[in-house]
Amino acid sequence: MKQFVPLSKRSAPGPARIGIGGPVGSGKTALIEAMMPVFKDHCIEVAVVTNDLVTKEDARRLRAGGLIDPDRVSAVEAGACPHTVIREDPTLNIAAADDLEARFPELDLILIESGGDNLASTFSLDLVDWWMFVIDVGQGDDIPRKRGPGILQSDLLVINKLDLAPHVFVDAAEILTEAAEIRGETPVIGCCCKGARVMGVDNIVNMLARDLLFRELPA
Repeated sequence: MKQFVPLSKRSAPGPARIGIGGPVGSGKTALIEAMMPVFKDHCIEVAVVTNDLVTKEDARRLRAGGLIDPDRVSAVEAGACPHTVIREDPTLNIAAADDLEARFPELDLILIESGGDNLASTFSLDLVDWWMFVIDVGQGDDIPRKRGPGILQSDLLVINKLDLAPHVFVDAAEILTEAAEIRGETPVIGCCCKGARVMGVDNIVNMLARDLLFRELPA
């Protein structure tokens, strides 16, 4: 069931806040890295809040990658199950996003990457305006059928690592079709974020621009 408030009804000013959730290793950080050049090409100003259990590993990776100003990356250490700080008590993430917004008033979007979690992971709507859930074909072709709040309630389901499908005995077209049938009218995008065959990332950025910035990006 859809649970987000359409952004046209948002009362909060400032950059839109986007949650990025999904299991460990599904490619959340890689997706952010792949989106950064597309954001830059279209002059979309972005900052990132990363979440890890007891480290700042993802933040260090993004800061060192040269794709974003390191000062625009903040790190939250959850210290407990990752969903705790994005759903039950998102205070730390709200504070981190507020700080980025205050320091960079030109921001269009703040991406809030959850630590790797399970299919029940969701974001508090006190924290984000819109959120995506990232799975990958390496987790099996039955992942969409297992449903769960992350699969069913996210504003966008991303199925990552489609290039690996033949190597893990997954039919890429079939998993995309099945996910679309399960989610009904809410969108599904397949992508590859790394290697020689990056695909689908432009479609994700276009959706963010359309749904959150209310503009279509040029082809």
